[in-house]
Amino acid sequence: MSASPEHVRDDAVELSYRPLADADTPAVLELLTASLAGGPTGTRSTEFFEWKHHRNPFGASPGLVAVTPEGRIVGVRLFLRWEWRAGDRVVRAVRPVDTATHPDFQGRGIFRRLTTELLEQVAPEAELVFNTPNGNSLPGYLRMGWQDLGQVPVALRIARPLSFARGARAALARRAAAAGPVVCPLPTAAGWFGDGGAPAGLAELLRERSAADASDGRLAVGRTEPYLRWRYGDAPGLDYRVMTCQRGGELAGVAIGRPRRRGPLVEFTLAEVIVRPGDRRAAAELLRAAARSGADHVATHLAAGTEAASAALRAGYLRAPRTGMRLAARTPTGAVPPELGAFRFNLGDLEVF
Repeated sequence: MSASPEHVRDDAVELSYRPLADADTPAVLELLTASLAGGPTGTRSTEFFEWKHHRNPFGASPGLVAVTPEGRIVGVRLFLRWEWRAGDRVVRAVRPVDTATHPDFQGRGIFRRLTTELLEQVAPEAELVFNTPNGNSLPGYLRMGWQDLGQVPVALRIARPLSFARGARAALARRAAAAGPVVCPLPTAAGWFGDGGAPAGLAELLRERSAADASDGRLAVGRTEPYLRWRYGDAPGLDYRVMTCQRGGELAGVAIGRPRRRGPLVEFTLAEVIVRPGDRRAAAELLRAAARSGADHVATHLAAGTEAASAALRAGYLRAPRTGMRLAARTPTGAVPPELGAFRFNLGDLEVF
C-alpha cells in the first residue's frame, strides 16, 4: 500500500512563499508541534502564540510561510521584534524564533529562503538580528552571515545539595525526567502585577535604574513597567515568580524567575535582578531569596559591572563550567559593527520562550 500523498516527498512540488496571516495560526502551531514538540509550556497554544507574536510591546512579529499549491503550510519562520538601548540610543532588533520545515520538504532550501526574505523585509527598520543557536544549528547560521559573539556564561547556586547531587547522578545515568507540577512558595508575577496600575514603588525604582545606566554604552533592554508586565506578568503558562526587597518601606529591588524541570532536577531560572543603583546588599538579598524557591539550584546570568555580579560570590553563586548560551548576531545586510557587539544582559533577555 502506498503512502498518502501528503506524506510523500516530492521535490517537483512548486512552493510559494507569502507573509504569515492570522488564519494560518492553527496550521503553524501544528507544524511547530510536529517539528519542535510543545515548547517551553509543553503545549503550543493559540493564547501563547498571540501573547508572544501579537501583544509584544516592541511590535508584532513578521513571519513568512512556505505553501504547497494545495495551500498546505510546510515551512514557517518568524522574527520576534526586540529593542535594545545604549544610553539614549534605541537599537531596534529582531530575533529568529519558531522556525520549522515539514520533514517531507526538508533539504529544499526552505529555511534559507524564508530567512533571506525576512532579512530583506526587516532591513529598513531593524539594525540588529540576534539569537542563541545550539551547536547543531550554529554552523548554518555562520554560513548565512551570522557572527559568533561568544558564550554567555551562566552562574549557579546550589540550593539543595543532596537533592542536586542525586539529580545530577540521575542525569548522568540518563534516567527518565521527573513529571508533574513544581511547587514554589514565591508569589506569582501575574498576581504581583495584577490588573491595575504598576506595583507600588516600581516606577521610581525603574526611573533610578534607567538614569544610572544611561552612561553604560552596552546594549540592554529598557526596563519599563509595560515591558516587564508583558514579559513576566502576562506570559501564559510560564509561571514566573517575584521576589522583592524593601528599604525603609520603599521598594529597593525586585527579581523575577521561574521554576522548571531540568531532567531529574528542578531549576529556578532567575531572569531579572533590578536594584537601586549601588545597592549590592539588595542584590545579595534577592539572589539568596531565589535559592529559597524550593528548587535544587538557581541558574542566572550576571552581567559584569552590575550590582548582582558584585554580590554573586557573597550570595553563593559561581560560574558554571561548560554551560551557557552561544550568542550569534548580524545586521540585516551584513556584519555587526563594534558598537553593537557589547551587551549588558539579564538572563530574561535571552531565555527561549
